[in-house]
Amino acid sequence: MKQYTHIFFDLDETLWDFKSNSGETIAEVCQLYDFESRGVDSVLFCERYHYHNSIFWDLFRKGMIAREELRLVRFTSVLNEFELTDMDLAKSMAESYLKILPTKTKLYDDVHDVLTYLQAKYSLHIITNGFEEVQAMKLRNSGITAYFKYVISSEMAGTQKPNREIFKYAFSLANATVIDSIFIGDSIDADIQGAKSVGMDHVLFNPDKIQHAETVTHEIHALRELKYFL
Repeated sequence: MKQYTHIFFDLDETLWDFKSNSGETIAEVCQLYDFESRGVDSVLFCERYHYHNSIFWDLFRKGMIAREELRLVRFTSVLNEFELTDMDLAKSMAESYLKILPTKTKLYDDVHDVLTYLQAKYSLHIITNGFEEVQAMKLRNSGITAYFKYVISSEMAGTQKPNREIFKYAFSLANATVIDSIFIGDSIDADIQGAKSVGMDHVLFNPDKIQHAETVTHEIHALRELKYFL
C-alpha cells in the first residue's frame, strides 16, 4: 500500500453537506421574504435555485463570470423564472443567503470520527473553490477547523479546481509533493480531473452511487470506507 503523509479534501459535498444545508437556507430565505404571499412554492423555488446555481458555478469555475456576478445572477435568473423581476429583491436574497448558509452545520456521516482517525496519521488540508470567508465560517461553525493544517481557497491560489495550478499552490504551501499526497472529493470534473492533472492519487466520494465511466484510484460511498486503505 502506498504511503501518504498529506491528505487534501474538498469541502462542499465531501465533508459539509451542501445540498441539505443550502436547501435549509433557501427555505429560510423564502420565508424571510414571504414568498408564500407572492404565490411562490418554496420547495419548487429551491429546486430551481439549485438548477441555476449549478449552471453559474460551472461558468464561474471556467472563469467565464466573476465571483460577484455569480452571487447575484443565480438569484436573478431563478426569480425571472417565477416572474419576479426585481433586482433589489435579488440583491437582498443573495446577501441573506450568504449570511445564513455558513451557519448551517450538517456534515456527512462519520466526518468527525474519520477526521480524528486520519489526523493521527496524516497532515490534513482542504482545497476548495468556495468563497474564502464563507468556507471559513462553515468550517468553524461545523466544528472541524482544527482538523486541518491548511485551507486553500481558489481566491488564495488565484485559480480554481480543476486547474493544476491550485494543486501546485497547495503542495507548496503544505510542503507536500504529488507522491506523498492524496485528494478526496465528490466532483469528477473539479476534484478528480484536477487531481489527475498533476498525477495525484485520488478518492472519488460518491455517496449516491452515481454511475460514471471515470477511472479513479479509489471510490467510496461512505467516508468511513477511508479507514480501509488510509
